[in-house]
Parts: sequence; C-alpha cells; structure tokens
Amino acid sequence: MATSDLLRHQIIKSLLAQHTEKVADAAINLWEQMAIQIISIVGEGGFNSLYARSVFLTQSTFPWLADGTLSPQTDHRFSALKICFEEQTPAQTSAANSLLLITFTDILTSLIGEQLTTNILRSAWGNDASDRAGKGFKNE
Repeated sequence: MATSDLLRHQIIKSLLAQHTEKVADAAINLWEQMAIQIISIVGEGGFNSLYARSVFLTQSTFPWLADGTLSPQTDHRFSALKICFEEQTPAQTSAANSLLLITFTDILTSLIGEQLTTNILRSAWGNDASDRAGKGFKNE
C-alpha cells in the first residue's frame, strides 16, 4: 500500500486542510488531543520519546522547529512548538505540522501497528475525521 493511501495520513491531511486560519492554534489542539490518547497507553515518558524522535527527524526538512523537549506542565506541553509555528507563515506551519504528525504516527505504527494507530487517531480526533478523510477508502 502506498504511503499516501494510508487512512491515518489522509486523516491528518484532511484535518489540516480544514484550518486555514489560526493554524498554530489548530495544530496544537490536534497534538493535545492526540497526546491524551497516547499517554493513556504508553505513558508520559513514552509519548515524550516518540515526540522527541519525530521532531528530530522532521527538523531535517524544517530546521526552525524547536527541539523535542516538552514542557512538564501538561497545560503548556506544546508551548515551544506553538511559538515555532506562530513565527512561520500558515503554509509553512501547516506543512511542518503535517510532516511532524505523519512522522510521529509512522513511528507509532512501527511499534503498535496500523490498525491500533488509526483507532487511536479516531479516538483523539473523532470518528468523523476518518469518515471525511476516507470517503471510499476502507481501512481493514
């Protein structure tokens, strides 16, 4: 299956396409929703490790991204990422966030599998997100 055909990639692209204003706020909201679901499964340390690795890999394309260190305060967990996003154009922010989310979910998928990762994203972002992204595409 081609990478662009993966339902989770389609979900990410669909959600990002919906937010053309306040792109940084929308991006952080997606990260916060996803973090809640993933932390409940792998713990804070596991999530932080996945996030740090994802940022490191994404920095080769977007070197302006802050390092992968997350704030220990859960209500400000992604504050460094938000600052980086706010300093860029909406198009740059959207592209960087898309790659960062795809990289993160690719790593997660390599650990827990495609179906479980997609189910986590559905829980985080709502089943309707996958419905909009997967019109005519069945994830088995």
